[in-house]
Amino acid sequence: MTTSITAVVSIIAVMGLVGLFFGSVLAIANKKLAVELNPLIHIVEDVLPKGQCGACGFAGCQAYAEAVVTDPNVPPNLCTPGKEPVARRVSELTNKKAKEVEPRIAFVKCNNPITMAPKKYEYSGIDDCVAMSLLHLGPKSCQYGCIGQGTCAKHCPFGAIEMSENGLPIINKARCTGCGKCENVCPKKIIEMIPVNTKINVVCNSKSRGVKAKQDCPIACIACGICVKVCPHDAVKLVDNLPVIDKQVCMEVCSDPVCMTKCPTKTIEFVG
Repeated sequence: MTTSITAVVSIIAVMGLVGLFFGSVLAIANKKLAVELNPLIHIVEDVLPKGQCGACGFAGCQAYAEAVVTDPNVPPNLCTPGKEPVARRVSELTNKKAKEVEPRIAFVKCNNPITMAPKKYEYSGIDDCVAMSLLHLGPKSCQYGCIGQGTCAKHCPFGAIEMSENGLPIINKARCTGCGKCENVCPKKIIEMIPVNTKINVVCNSKSRGVKAKQDCPIACIACGICVKVCPHDAVKLVDNLPVIDKQVCMEVCSDPVCMTKCPTKTIEFVG
């Protein structure tokens, strides 16, 4: 019995000494190998809006703060949600020159809610746009339109999107920072980031044309090209059967958007 107790005590003592040894080694290594964090990183991070949206191209605000402080090639104006004030402050803190940041806002390029649109089938499953789009590209006859499950709203880090009763995203312009998170998560790409001063834009995302487009959606662009022909400033092009408007030209020189008034399907609208 005494021998057993002695053996147990010996084992505990040996384990304690081993633990103490390795603990000492780790403590010394931690002290020797410790990297001192630049305090400016924390200061810059405090300036950022903490949306963790990734619009800057980095994995969150801390990662961007570290990059902009330590890497001379990272510009100080990458925080889209922070807009000009944040870019200016980061520029001051890092002694880098910041270019002017053009404010952006999310715009929904679909006007036909899933509650009213022609359907291929009735869906029953996970309430998520990505999941729904995996099944024959979604239930809508128009494979390019909004699915209406609110994935964009769920991923908006600033609470700037809510879903209407008929299943279309509504952008809260006061809250929208233009981070682009909603644009990235939408499987149908019906959300576009546009300059805040944009006058008009296309409220359709269909790549179909003519009769096919109208069959899939009664209010779809039919790619007739009238908008291209009537624009006096050559600011409208037809790309993949959809009008693409040069927003800069439109904002600077156009006072009479005839492309909108002449559009037979009214898929070009004022950005209200």
